[in-house]
Amino acid sequence: MIYHPMAGLALLLLTSAATAQAQTDYAADAASIEKLVNNNYAYLERFPSQRMPMTAQLRGEAMKVSSEAELIRYAERALTLLADHHAITGSSLKDSWGVFPSYGDLWVEPSGGKYVITAIRDSSPAATAGIREGDVLVAVDGQPASAAVAAFWSDLGANGGGERDGYAARVLAAGRRDRPRHLTIGRGTATPLEMELPNLYSNWRPDHPAVTVTNDGAAIRIKFNDSLGDSETIAAFDGAMGQANRGRSLIIDLTDTASGGNTSVARAILGWFVRHPSFYQIHNLPSEERETGIARQWVEQVLPRQGKYWGGPVTVRVGRWTGSMGEGIAIGFAAIGKRVEGSRMAGLLGAIYDYRLEKSGQIIKFPSERLSAVDGTPREKFVPRLAPPPR
Repeated sequence: MIYHPMAGLALLLLTSAATAQAQTDYAADAASIEKLVNNNYAYLERFPSQRMPMTAQLRGEAMKVSSEAELIRYAERALTLLADHHAITGSSLKDSWGVFPSYGDLWVEPSGGKYVITAIRDSSPAATAGIREGDVLVAVDGQPASAAVAAFWSDLGANGGGERDGYAARVLAAGRRDRPRHLTIGRGTATPLEMELPNLYSNWRPDHPAVTVTNDGAAIRIKFNDSLGDSETIAAFDGAMGQANRGRSLIIDLTDTASGGNTSVARAILGWFVRHPSFYQIHNLPSEERETGIARQWVEQVLPRQGKYWGGPVTVRVGRWTGSMGEGIAIGFAAIGKRVEGSRMAGLLGAIYDYRLEKSGQIIKFPSERLSAVDGTPREKFVPRLAPPPR
C-alpha cells in the first residue's frame, strides 16, 4: 500500500472540522438570544412585561439545539416572537418564511374578524393574478386564515391578537421560500378563488437598473428599484438628476424600496435638495440608557453636495413597500419642507444592528436604535399628509 501525504492531510482536515462542529455550543448560542434582545432591542415597551415575550416552549427548544441548521431555525422562531418585520436572521434555510416586506406582495390587516388585503405590490405575482385592495385572505393552504394565524402562534407556544395577527397573516401570505403559495381570496359575495402564486424568491421580475427615469412632458420621475442598499445607486441617481429640466416638476418615487438600504445613499439623495446642513432624522439608543442610566440621543444632518443642487418643485411618493431607509428618506424630505404623498409606509421599526452569536458566529439582526422625524414623530408612525395620486 502506497501512502499519499495529501490523504493524511485530508483526513486531518476532516477530523478537525468534525471536532469543531462537535465543540460548537449551539445550545448556548440559542439560549443567548433572549438576553441579547432584552439588552438591545429598542422597542421593549411593545410588550406588557417590557421584556422579550419568550415562551417556555422556545426555552425548551433552545436546550436541544445541536447543529448550525437547528440554530438558524431556532433563531428565526425566537425572533418571530417579536412580531417585528425588521427582526431577521443573517442566514436562512431553503424553507424559511419569506422576509416581509422585501419578499411579500400582499399587505394584510385584521379587520372585523377578517383578514383584509389593503395593498398589493405593483407588478408582483399578486397584482398579475388580479388581486385587489379590499379583497380578503380567506385561507392559506386550504386552512381558514384565522385558524392559520392561530396555528402560527401556537406552534411557538405563544398567543396572537391585534396587530400580532396582522404580522402573522402577512408572513403566511408571503409563504415559504422553496414553494408556491396556495391562497384563497374572497371578493364581496362572489365565490372565493383558490390561487397558486409563485413566491417572490422565484425570480419574479427580471434584472432592473438601480433607478428608472421616465418623462411625461410635465414631470420627470426617478423611481428607485429596491436599490437603496447599493452604493452604485448614488452614481445612478446623480446621472438621473442630470436629466432633470428645471422647467418641469421632479418626482422621487420610493414606492419600491421594501428592502431598505444605507444612510450613505440616503444622504447622497437628500444632499441634492439642501443649500446648507439640515437635520433629517433623530436617533435614540435605548440600550445605552439601560446600561448606564444616561439617555443617548442625537440628530443626523444631511449636507449639500458640491455642484449638485435641485431648486425646482419636487414631490416624493411613498407606499406600503417604502421600507426602512426608504422611510428615512421620506421623513428627511418632509423635514426639509418637500411634498410627500402616498399611503402609510411599511412602518418598519428603527435601525437594525447585527449581533454575532459567540459560539457559532451566526448573525441575528433586530432594531436597536429608535428613529424619529425631526418633529419627534416616530418614523414608523409617519403618515403623508397628501393622498396618493390616482392610478
